[in-house]
Amino acid sequence: MKRIIILNVAIALIVGNTYACSAKKDVTVPDINSTESNSTDITENNSTDIEEKETNKTEQVDTSNDTNNMDSTEVGEKEVKVEKSNSDLHKHQIWDELTTKHVTEKGYLDYKGMIKDSTKLNKYLKQLSANHPSDSWTSNQRKAFWINAYNAFTVKLIIDNYPVKSIKDLGGAIYRVNTPWDIKFINIGDKEYHLNDLEHNILRKEWEDARIHAAVNCASISCPRLRAGAFTADKLDEQLDEQMRIFINDETKNVINEKSAKLSKLFKWFSGDFKNNAPSVIAYINKYSKTKLSEDADIDYAEYDWNLNDK
Repeated sequence: MKRIIILNVAIALIVGNTYACSAKKDVTVPDINSTESNSTDITENNSTDIEEKETNKTEQVDTSNDTNNMDSTEVGEKEVKVEKSNSDLHKHQIWDELTTKHVTEKGYLDYKGMIKDSTKLNKYLKQLSANHPSDSWTSNQRKAFWINAYNAFTVKLIIDNYPVKSIKDLGGAIYRVNTPWDIKFINIGDKEYHLNDLEHNILRKEWEDARIHAAVNCASISCPRLRAGAFTADKLDEQLDEQMRIFINDETKNVINEKSAKLSKLFKWFSGDFKNNAPSVIAYINKYSKTKLSEDADIDYAEYDWNLNDK
């Protein structure tokens, strides 16, 4: 009997893998050191290429304390430079500029435009890769870093495989095994991550803040909209509240009436996260919704549209 069960499981896994990998796009694993996009019909933006060549600077913040051959003036100057570099990093200025330029009013992304600015995107990703969050950072600095990193590396995965109909075409269907969110291509410091690490093992685990679900963007139509602008530590709570308020009141994502609602499946998949922040999912929604749901409202869930959130 045990042999039969094992055999059936093995067959199921083989069939599952075959099904998951069939009709999938050959995936290019993103490389932030690449100088060109893999898209064959869109050329690099020469201005950003020149900009990067002219700005031939090391992206990594030097936080070492080696003062053996320094006098007090040199030490002081170095401390000022480190402080300024950290300040610049936490502004996430490049990502702020890219998303302000390429994210539409409805939260869709101009991927072709982002491909033209891929040199600038790679420059930002190199900054992230060279500066792993440390205990010396504030909680909001770390949180903003990981949210921006998730969104920026997701965009990188898409543009290096563009054109693509859905992010789900870039992997299999076995959760936490071979999906696009399980591709280990994110190198930060000396650690290698996939997107699931950033969302589930870092953001959700460390902060238990359900607003994160309205901040990270999975490159799909049903996802909460990609923010036009970077998340920053000094404005983070305000930005997260705004993201959740926009998401809940977006009728393309949630249709809410007093006695009934058709909600995004995020509220079903991650109901525990919302219940950790409020007595119930309905109570959580009512914190942000213009229309307040009654506690006995009839709740249904909309089908999730995984098509690319392309402009």
